[in-house]
Amino acid sequence: MVYSHRITITALAAFSLALLLSLISPGPAAAQVDWSKGRITAVGIGTSPMNAMSSAQRRAMALRCGVIDARRKLLETVKGVQIDSVTRVEDYMVSSDHVESRINGMLSHSQILGSRVLSDGSVEVTVGMNLHGDLAKLLMPLDEPGSVDMQPAAAPEPEGVVIEPEPLPGPQVASIAPAPAPVPVQAPAEITGLIVDASGLGAKPAMSPKLFDEDGQEVYGAKFVSREYAIQQGMAGYAKDVQSATNNPRVGAHPQRIKALRVAGKAKTDLVISNKDADMIRTMAAGDDFLEKCRVMIVLD
Repeated sequence: MVYSHRITITALAAFSLALLLSLISPGPAAAQVDWSKGRITAVGIGTSPMNAMSSAQRRAMALRCGVIDARRKLLETVKGVQIDSVTRVEDYMVSSDHVESRINGMLSHSQILGSRVLSDGSVEVTVGMNLHGDLAKLLMPLDEPGSVDMQPAAAPEPEGVVIEPEPLPGPQVASIAPAPAPVPVQAPAEITGLIVDASGLGAKPAMSPKLFDEDGQEVYGAKFVSREYAIQQGMAGYAKDVQSATNNPRVGAHPQRIKALRVAGKAKTDLVISNKDADMIRTMAAGDDFLEKCRVMIVLD
C-alpha cells in the first residue's frame, strides 16, 4: 500500500508539472543572431519573491531578474559567434582576460529592447547588442588594409630579343577612302558592390569571411578592407536570397553577382569562387574601392 501510495503521489506531481508547463505560452527564441541586421538579441524571464512590499516592487524586481536572465543568455550566444573559419568569440575570451572583461562590460550595458508582463506576473525582457561597432573593433583581425596589390601582374618582357622597327611605308598610289565616323560606345556602369551567391552550399556566416580562388589564393578578406568600414558595418552583409541582396543599399545600384563553387574552412564560413571570377574581381577592384569599403553581400540558404 505504501508503495502504491508513493506511485500515486509521483504520478500526480508529474501530471501537475505537465499541466503547469502547458499553461505557459511559448515565447520567442531565447537568443538569436540576426546576421542580416548585424544584431544579437536574447529573451529572459524574471519573477519576483512573494514577500515583496508592493505590486510595483514585485514588478521592478521581476524586471531586474528578467534583464539578468536575458543577458546571461546573450552572453552564451555571443560566445558562439564565429569570427572567422576557425575562431569563435569564446576562443578569444578564454585566451584573453582583456577580451573577456571588455565583452562582459558590453553585455552589462546591452540595450533593453522591450519588456512585457505575463499572465502569471513574471516579466519577459528582450535585450540586444550589435555585432558591429565596439564588438567588431575588439574582435576584428588586425590585418592592415591595402597590403595586397589588387592590380594583375604584367607579363614579363622576354629577355635577349631585339625588336626591329617596322619599315616606313612607301608612297601610296591608290586613294584612301575616308574612315567611317566612330560609333559612340556607352561606357559600362561602375561596379558598386559584389554579391556572392552561396545558396545551396551550406555556408555559415562569420564576422570575417574570406573568398578564395580555385588555387587557394585569397581574393577577399580582412587585409583587403578598410578597418574603419569593417568595424562600422561588418566585412560582409548576409541575405536569404539574391533579390534581397541586390536590393540592399550596401552594394549600391550596380553590383556584380557571382556564384560560389564551394565552402571552405573548418566552420564553413569561407567561400571558393572560380579563377575567372577571381580575376574579374581583382581587375575591377584595382580601379574601384568597393572591396575596401566592404560592399559585399553573401547569399546563404
